[in-house]
Amino acid sequence: MASPRLETFCCPNRDAATDFVLTFQPNLFVALTLGSAAFSAILAIIQLLPKRKGYRRLGQNPLPRPASSSRILFIISVCDLLGCAGIILRSTVWLSVPSIIEDISVANNTEVWPEVFCVGSAMWIQLFFSASFWWTFCYAVDVFLVVKTSAGISTIILYHMITWGLAALLCVEGVAMLYYPSISDCEQGLQHAVPHYVTTYAPMLLVLIVNPVFFSRTTSAVTSLLKGRQGIYTENERRLANEIKMRFFKIMLVFFICWLPNIINESLLFYLEMQADINDSSFRNIRNAALITWFIIGILNPMHAFLNTLAFHGWTGCHVDLSLQRRRELTWDSASTSVPHTAGHNHLSGSTLLYQSHVQDMKRNLVSNGQQQSDAISVLSQGSDSSTVEIHISSELRDYEDIEADGESLGTSVRL
Repeated sequence: MASPRLETFCCPNRDAATDFVLTFQPNLFVALTLGSAAFSAILAIIQLLPKRKGYRRLGQNPLPRPASSSRILFIISVCDLLGCAGIILRSTVWLSVPSIIEDISVANNTEVWPEVFCVGSAMWIQLFFSASFWWTFCYAVDVFLVVKTSAGISTIILYHMITWGLAALLCVEGVAMLYYPSISDCEQGLQHAVPHYVTTYAPMLLVLIVNPVFFSRTTSAVTSLLKGRQGIYTENERRLANEIKMRFFKIMLVFFICWLPNIINESLLFYLEMQADINDSSFRNIRNAALITWFIIGILNPMHAFLNTLAFHGWTGCHVDLSLQRRRELTWDSASTSVPHTAGHNHLSGSTLLYQSHVQDMKRNLVSNGQQQSDAISVLSQGSDSSTVEIHISSELRDYEDIEADGESLGTSVRL
């Protein structure tokens, strides 16, 4: 879970509110977070693994082929999985070696390893979930720039510098302020802990507030782009715009569900910290609400890894294919479709188009049925192989129900 209370707990002289939530049924809480993180990580990995050829996926869109346009989404999933790995490790150690928690609570303890493990595991979890927030923000920026400009140089290196640089800088700065002058003797006071909480929640709030704006403007820009193609707005184009809007909505819905409880819980705990006695009977309802939201974030934060893959890709099924021959086929497909083949269009050297082999298969099916070949609109991120958006539109398609499972939904294929 991405909560600054994890780092605060490593201080023996921690504040009363942090001690209140972390010492209430600690074994139950750790067991819940461990189960949620393990469940989420396993399902997320199953989602991302390659599937057997010809497997019919639930939903309309075909299984995405490996391409650089999905790089940002893949990095977000990796960050979430690494965050879950930190939760699994910390929870396992805390359950199997309960003396670690007891040693942390001793003010004058000479044993340094419990505090080192507490700080290290908390920083690991915080770093990768924070990086996931920054990458989610960069994804919203990128899809907007792709639709608005679709030209220029690659920005993927810039995204790496922003996300990893800011995540590491803010994490180290916040922890350094929190543990001054030392871990065993942290300074007390709300003012001293505020910078740490700000650096933790700043990227989360950025995604909650700014991403819906970028997604809304991107959807409007895509709608204008589709209308401007031929001056009309067909049913296929309307369905494509709705699918894009639904994709963005699912991404933000998952983010709100998984991370909004953190902000609610932190607000309640801050209110309790400002009170002279948090055990006063008048604060009973607030204490109960803080405990409830504390257990909620322990369950929902790790689930972000799996729910995010559902928002990105839909349910891809459990028919995993790890054979070497299949991986060679995927590599050959990616290499053989990296060069644009449509006459009359200026190609971009070095760019790899998502679903190119899918487009070729579709065209062969359409020609065999005597139907008109489809139009393709490819919106590439800065004209390079780091694109995150491709829009493929097929016009005047009929009888697409007869196409094979890995070529279904030929009327509209979207990969954002």
